[in-house]
Amino acid sequence: MPRDRDEPPAVRVYTVCDESKYLIVRNVPSLGCGDDLANLFGTYGPVEECKPMDAEDCEPYTDVFFIKFSQVSNARFAKRKLDEAVFLGNRLQVTYAPHFESLLDTKEKLEVRRKEALGRIKSSAGRPEGTSQYSLAQGSSSTGTHRHQMNSNKREYVKTIHASHIEDPRFSHVSSNKDYFPSESMNATVKLVRDKLDKIQSGGDNSDAAATSKKPRVDNRRRI
Repeated sequence: MPRDRDEPPAVRVYTVCDESKYLIVRNVPSLGCGDDLANLFGTYGPVEECKPMDAEDCEPYTDVFFIKFSQVSNARFAKRKLDEAVFLGNRLQVTYAPHFESLLDTKEKLEVRRKEALGRIKSSAGRPEGTSQYSLAQGSSSTGTHRHQMNSNKREYVKTIHASHIEDPRFSHVSSNKDYFPSESMNATVKLVRDKLDKIQSGGDNSDAAATSKKPRVDNRRRI
C-alpha cells in the first residue's frame, strides 16, 4: 500500500520472505523517463526488466514502475540506496514486490539466504580462539599487567641506583667547576643554578646559627 508523500518511511524489520528481486517504484515524474530510471537502478546491478505499471493508482503527474533485478542482493542494495532519493525533483518510493515471485524465484531466494547464513556460521566457527573478543580482552589485560610489572621493576631499579649513589662517597660531592656539556650556554645555566643553590644553603645555615645563638626571651610582664 503506497504511503502519503509527506508521511515518513516506517521503520521495520524485513525478513527474507519480504525481500524480493522485484521492486515497485512510485512517485516517478511523468516525463517519459523510463530509460533514465532503468539506468539509475542499473548502477546497483543487472536489471532484467523496467516497465511502467499503468494499472496502479498513483499521484497526479507521476508514474509507477516495475523493476526486476537478476539477483536479490542487487535489489536489496538498490532499495536501501534509492528509497527516498530525489529523481528529477521527486522523491522515489521504492518497495519490495514479493507477490510477483514464482515458486522457483522463492526457492532460489531461500537457497541463497541459506548459503549466506552457512557461510557466516563457518567463518565465525573457523576463527581462532585468540581473535575472539574474550581472548582479546584477556590479552589486553595480560599486556596491561605485564606493562605494570615492567614499570614497577623500572621504579625499583631507579630507587636502587639512587640509593647506591647516595651511599657511595664518590657521588657525595661533584665539582662545580667542571663542564659537563659541550654547549657554553648550558654550562653557564648549570653554574647559575649551582650558585643559587649555594646561596640558599648558606642562608639556611646562617639562619640556623642565628636561631641557636639567640637567648631565650624572658617574659617579665605582670600577670593579672
